[in-house]
Amino acid sequence: MDITSSLSSIAVETQRPRSLDMKLEVVVIPVSNVERSKQFYEGLGWRLDADFVVGDTFRGIQLTPPGSPASIHFGTGITTAPPGSASGLYLVVSDIESARAELIGRGVEVSEAFHREGPGKPTVKGRDPERRSYSSFATFKDPDGNEWLLQEITTRFPGRIDSSTTTYASAADLASALRRASEAHGEHEKRNGGRRDENWPDWYAEYMVAEQAGNELPL
Repeated sequence: MDITSSLSSIAVETQRPRSLDMKLEVVVIPVSNVERSKQFYEGLGWRLDADFVVGDTFRGIQLTPPGSPASIHFGTGITTAPPGSASGLYLVVSDIESARAELIGRGVEVSEAFHREGPGKPTVKGRDPERRSYSSFATFKDPDGNEWLLQEITTRFPGRIDSSTTTYASAADLASALRRASEAHGEHEKRNGGRRDENWPDWYAEYMVAEQAGNELPL
């Protein structure tokens, strides 16, 4: 290929439009008793978005977990999948133990926290001792046996989010991020002879932005 055609190819590549957004909106959950499932998920504190009834053959319910951009659907005439057959449904939380405590407080049976030393590794009892993102889990089931998996994530792998923006899904997530920044800042002040850091707001902001983007954390 000569240089002219090569440059032309590069120009075409750089002018190619970005891919159309395709946002995951809904996951369908197969259930056997619609009213029981509605009561269960509302009991988790999930927001009821819709409850449509069309005669005796169709009923569609949509609920959304707190802070989630995606929702769940279940009802009558929604899916032919066997009730209770859904599994591996991930719910991302910023603090696995706080999430467990809240669910238990709502009357849900939740497993003990467990962690993995790495992808494909066997599970080990207890939260990851180093609090590494993507490593700590717990599970619970709805009345039909559909299984949900809680996963603790505080720092995303690089490239998983838009590094130019920093957002928190809820006040609880923001509070957890502030607590982690506070703990890290305490260590920062110790390393600097215990002197009070008057610019702590800037340090907090830098830490929280870097943590969420998966970048190197400030010391």
